[in-house]
Order: sequence, then structure tokens, then C-alpha cells
Amino acid sequence: MSLYRDRGVVLRTIKLGEADRIISVMSERHGKVRAVAKGVRKTKSRFGGRLEPTSHVALQLYEGRSLDVITQADGIEHHKVIREDLDRLAKATMLLEAVDQLAQEGEPNPRLYQMLVGALRALEANDSALLVAAFFWKALSAAGVHPVLDQCVRCGAADDLVAFDVVEGGVLCRACRSGVPVSAPALALLRRILGGGLAASLAEPASTVTHEVDHLATAAMEAHLERRLRSISALDRG
Repeated sequence: MSLYRDRGVVLRTIKLGEADRIISVMSERHGKVRAVAKGVRKTKSRFGGRLEPTSHVALQLYEGRSLDVITQADGIEHHKVIREDLDRLAKATMLLEAVDQLAQEGEPNPRLYQMLVGALRALEANDSALLVAAFFWKALSAAGVHPVLDQCVRCGAADDLVAFDVVEGGVLCRACRSGVPVSAPALALLRRILGGGLAASLAEPASTVTHEVDHLATAAMEAHLERRLRSISALDRG
């Protein structure tokens, strides 16, 4: 059994036996890792509170037959601001669930890891109305599911784009429309998010337009994952 080190963000935890937990981590170099943290639920655990969801940690693990075992965990970022704010925590939980579903065990995905680290830092600094939506769109694009936004996904028309269909993978003109209606301002905002204007987009105040882009992002993510996101109920999606 070999020993290895990596950095990662804790995605979720599951109780195991009397004192242990199974920790799911999005790591930098090993993709998603599921590992046992022995004794972590004991009062005097050497891991303290370092292995909680949203924690960014430096880990030492050794490979097991079915699950790896965490032998050391040092905190890098604890995201205290997120954990103490229910709205931020609900948004962070959505990010973690999406990454947990997108990432594959043992398949390195450093870009997704970096995106998650950056999103949590941004969320701690600013409770943006668009952070979750922007992360979903960026993560889908990185996974090769980049929506068609400049022309009708069916006929190629560049004008009168009035609908978005997550199954078709983009916008549709009035003649071809299916899916859900999309407003011109929401489409423009979505283009900015995916076209280099992310920072400015995150500064957008909450509005009907950000709400529309947020709903589209959730629908697109769930369509790609082919499942509902359980954490959606943690936020008022209206």
C-alpha cells in the first residue's frame, strides 16, 4: 500500500461505524477521492474540524483495497465566512454537489478542482447572485457541454432568438422554438459569463434577469447529470 499526498476540497462526509467517516474530496491530482478518516467523530480527533464540507485541505493518504485512508489533514482554507452564513452555505452546497456528480473517482481533473477552489474564494468574498449559475455554466463548458448562444441550434438563424432548450444544447429562433423562453437580456448576460466577462457578471445585482440565468443553469446542469440536485431545496429558487 503506497502513501501519497494531495490537496483537495471536502465535498461531503458519511458516517462510518462509531467514530469514523468516509470523506469525499475533489483533489488536485487524483480527481475525486473517497477515503476513510478514522476517529474523526471523536472529541479528541487529531483531524479536528478540518474535514468538513467546503474545507480546502492538504492531505496525506495511503491506498486501501476499496477506500483510501486519510492519515494527515492540514487546513489550507476553512471558509469560515461561508459556514457562518446560511445563504452562502446553501450556495456552496450546490457547488459541492455538482462537482461530486461531475468528477470521476481516480480521474484527474485539475481544471475542475481549480474552478471549485476559485468559486469558494469568490463566494466568501462576495455573496453574488450569479455565482452558482456562473459556476454551473463554466463547469459544463469545461466538460465539453458548451451551449450554442449565437445562432439557432436547429436552423442556424442568427436573429429572433427567443428560446433555450437544454436537450438541444442552446438557443432557438421563433420558428424552431422549444424548451423555455429566454429574454434578450438574459441571453446577453449568459454570453458575457461564457465569453470573458465573468468578473463583471458576478457584480450584477439580483434581478429577474439573473434569476432567469440561474434557472437555466440549474436546468442545464441537471439535464447533463440526468438527475435532480438535492441541494436545490436549500435555496429559494422561486
